[in-house]
Amino acid sequence: MHRLSICIPTYNRAAHLTNCLQSIISINHAPQFDFEICVSDNCSTDNTEQVVRDAQQKIAIKYQKNSTNIGMTKNFLNVVKMADGEFVWLIGDDDLLLPNTFTRLFELLNTYPKIDFFYLNSYHLTTEFVFSFPQPFNTENLPKNMKPFSKYTKSGEMRFLDLIDPAISFDFLGGIFLSVFRRSNWVENTNALDQSAINDSRTFSYFDNTFPHLKIYAKAFSKSKAYFNTEPLSVCLTGAREWSPMQPLVMSIRLIEALDEYKKNGLSYFKYLYCKNYALNNFIPDIGSMVYYKKTGLEYINPIKLVFENCLFPNFYFSLIHFIFRKFIILLKKSVPKTIAIFKK
Repeated sequence: MHRLSICIPTYNRAAHLTNCLQSIISINHAPQFDFEICVSDNCSTDNTEQVVRDAQQKIAIKYQKNSTNIGMTKNFLNVVKMADGEFVWLIGDDDLLLPNTFTRLFELLNTYPKIDFFYLNSYHLTTEFVFSFPQPFNTENLPKNMKPFSKYTKSGEMRFLDLIDPAISFDFLGGIFLSVFRRSNWVENTNALDQSAINDSRTFSYFDNTFPHLKIYAKAFSKSKAYFNTEPLSVCLTGAREWSPMQPLVMSIRLIEALDEYKKNGLSYFKYLYCKNYALNNFIPDIGSMVYYKKTGLEYINPIKLVFENCLFPNFYFSLIHFIFRKFIILLKKSVPKTIAIFKK
């Protein structure tokens, strides 16, 4: 058994996967740090397989290519099933690891042997920046002023359910790249997922095929100790998300459903209300966007029912006020330079 399995589900993103694997290859691995890399290829039609084969010349990679596209959720489950590590780190095929990642992670795993779940902070970066350099991208070219995903600054032990806090994770652990977890807990609780939901090929049609990992986390780790690590150990790229048109559904509907799962597994009612109010901070604009564009998951929800379920929360109303205010500021920024130009004439 390895100490850590780095699990990468992928599909048709060879260019991103190249950089992801290169970031791992370029780390000066501590000889005592025992890890494996698992890649589950969801029947890619680009040169993903060749990317992996080339990387295998430099580092050991356990690779499996599905004979058909089995869907995002089943590919997540499959890549963890491939692993034999004591701990698993699920990362996106566009994520990058940092030069000091293994040194710090090895230290954490050895210092806190009773911890089941580690939250590893991450940096934000754009795909445009990464692809503005020669490929594959060298992590030595990372900028010095990257913003961390979480602004929380107190590293330390806590209950797993204490991580469910917008001050720590605004998406309530939604980003798969943020979590290193004990594999045995995960394996014992994959039955939490509804099979009919994960068999549905439609994108984000159910909570279970949107955030399958959160449903498993809620059941598997609700009674576990966790550790928050404020120092980012990875880089999450923005701009490589094909699901961006579905963001209103994900952020304002599915994340609230995640809170329901946490509440079922022990999240206090007060904390649930607090987190739910936070999650509604863009609710009305998101529902409006879904109704207007009609292709962002509207068929999966009942807007009227959702309005009645959430109308008692303050952020239900503030979401509209904030939206109007943002639009006003944008309009003001556009109009002021034009007004100044007119007066100069």
